[in-house]
Amino acid sequence: MPEKLVALRALDAAARTKPSNYPEPFFSRMGKRLKRPLGDLFGLTNFGVNLTHIHPGGESALRHAHSKQDEFIYILEGAPVLITDAGETQLSAGMCAGFKAGTGDAHHLVNRSDRDVVYLEIGDRSAGDAGSYPDDDIVAQFKGPGQWAFLHKDGRPY
Repeated sequence: MPEKLVALRALDAAARTKPSNYPEPFFSRMGKRLKRPLGDLFGLTNFGVNLTHIHPGGESALRHAHSKQDEFIYILEGAPVLITDAGETQLSAGMCAGFKAGTGDAHHLVNRSDRDVVYLEIGDRSAGDAGSYPDDDIVAQFKGPGQWAFLHKDGRPY
């Protein structure tokens, strides 16, 4: 039986081998994003924690809103632009933002700078969650940690 992990340097955590679980044509948009799933390493099941890098020109995700999952981000390095239904907000290291489930306020980060953005993202893993994407022809249904079913807005599967 493997020894239980007590602590580690976050940058030593392995990055996900697959940059996204979005189907094409959205998958390739996540090529400038690198996630290190930290919470999973400690066996956390109620919420997820990722150390995420967005390279210049990249984005954190498609602009989305969750029906049941709260999200929180904390910027460690860089200067991403947070895009929500309210518009654009310039962020910098030390700033944070939270996104309450069920509000429909879609959000994502975009890196328009010439250096990497590094941030922590934390989200719960509420059963029955769904994701809406106002800018793209896609909806998501949560199936379990890291598992989503993606459909066109008219219900056709990808």
